[in-house]
Amino acid sequence: MLVMLAVIGAVAGVLAGLLGVGGGIVLVPAFFYAFQTLEYGGDQLMQLCLATSLATIIVTSLRSVHSHHKKGAVDMEILRKWGAGIAIGAIAGVLAASSLRSTTLQGLFGVLALVIGLYLGFGRSEWRLGESMPKGLRRMIISPMVGFLSVLMGIGGGSFGVPLMSLYNTPIHRAVATAAGFGVIIAVPSVIGFLFLPIDPAARPPLTVGAVNLVAFGIVIAMTMITAPWGVKLAHAMDPKPLKRVFAVFLVLVALNMLRKALGY
Repeated sequence: MLVMLAVIGAVAGVLAGLLGVGGGIVLVPAFFYAFQTLEYGGDQLMQLCLATSLATIIVTSLRSVHSHHKKGAVDMEILRKWGAGIAIGAIAGVLAASSLRSTTLQGLFGVLALVIGLYLGFGRSEWRLGESMPKGLRRMIISPMVGFLSVLMGIGGGSFGVPLMSLYNTPIHRAVATAAGFGVIIAVPSVIGFLFLPIDPAARPPLTVGAVNLVAFGIVIAMTMITAPWGVKLAHAMDPKPLKRVFAVFLVLVALNMLRKALGY
């Protein structure tokens, strides 16, 4: 288990630094296959994966938003106006995830990961839905959706937040920096909720509190702190765009496999 988790953390860190994708999109399926291989989880396997992934996102997002804020890249106005709605959506996501079967959550992850993979593969930087971020009723609808869907996937703010802000004319570096703030707002309330989710003791790995496995949390955080800078160095040494398309294909395959398992094939 320790070896598997160390490899998962190392790969997630490199990909996060190299491609700018959130670790959660890699960690959730990796945790799923690791825990399943070790015969843990049962009907609550996905809840374990989502909660543990979100716990790691608290640390990585805080570190990221702090670094970006020092460079003045975080749009604090967007965070202030969107934060409450995202947090409400995250809490609703925990309530929904707690009541759903693992197979249902697998299916939801598969569908949403498929959408993200297709956007990574075919999305264009010049695509726009508007010249500024939505306000009023549209913001009241969209902001909880970001938090809700992110928790159901066990991811931070990057996978939904960056495309959303880019489509509404936010410069990409500012979008990435601000999405790290989204990650903190999503992960903190959701992890607090998951800590109180009862998991069958026979179906959970050692040192699990609520739905958060502390062993996986600690090892993954340690490994991503080591390997994320390697990914950043690789990103500066080569063009990451072709690699992003390769990752998009990989993500689509992972999503389709999740859907296959959810459907019982």
